[in-house]
Amino acid sequence: MIHIVFQPKDAEALKASFELDVSLRGDILVIADDFAVGPLMEIYTPEGIEARKAWWRVVLAGSDIDGLVDDGSVADDNTTVATLKERLQNDPAEIVWVWAAQNKHDVSGYFWLMSQLKDFQGRIFILYLNNLPFISEKGTLFYPVWLFEIPPREFLKARKLARPITLSEFEIDPDEWSRLAREDNGVRILEGGKKLTQYPYTYYDEELKKFISGDWIKASKLIHQFLNKAKQTAGDAYLLWRLKQLIAAGEIDAQGELRGMKDFEIKTKAGAPIGDAATIAAT
Repeated sequence: MIHIVFQPKDAEALKASFELDVSLRGDILVIADDFAVGPLMEIYTPEGIEARKAWWRVVLAGSDIDGLVDDGSVADDNTTVATLKERLQNDPAEIVWVWAAQNKHDVSGYFWLMSQLKDFQGRIFILYLNNLPFISEKGTLFYPVWLFEIPPREFLKARKLARPITLSEFEIDPDEWSRLAREDNGVRILEGGKKLTQYPYTYYDEELKKFISGDWIKASKLIHQFLNKAKQTAGDAYLLWRLKQLIAAGEIDAQGELRGMKDFEIKTKAGAPIGDAATIAAT
């Protein structure tokens, strides 16, 4: 059995459950990219793959993880899938469990992945935690947004969700993914189920500005507040890039070196109306 998840923390949580049920044990593969943001045009061609890498290089430039695209510290997803397909071809008995929680990151990764696996229909299973309740470590009922939020014992319940991805899904879902790629927008938002809606790269900008006041605040602190209080969020690397874009456009002021999120501070533009930061901080 091969398990596929979309975050390293998901892999850690899933691996912990193996101690409780040996029948779950198998190799865990992690899809590293965040396909909820960035270009998708011609995503399976060499040109499209390189265009996406070039975009990430721009996003990460100057940050604490500048160079991550090319330094080999993160597995290449295309190589991961090529190796997976080779294993499935060489072992007809091998099966794959794809784990996804109800969030745009996992669902976007699911679309990107499953669109490449149609030849193995019947051997690719999905475990989609779509609006399903689980029991927390404190014994309370909750609806996980992320796979890693589930306690190891709850994976024993989650395994019952496993079902083959149907032939119909292998026909319809890749078409939907292709449509999203042709739209060539930068941000994908989950509207419910597996429905993704796309927006421009500026989607988070106005909400980010609500957390900025007339007082200087570290970019790291602002991003932390945004991630904890905004309804729709993105990865901190993407949010850091958007802040730098707002600074470059002259929409907010900054002091310090525009590198990592701890290296500079920001505030509203001198003379501009103060946003909702004070109200947000008090909630």
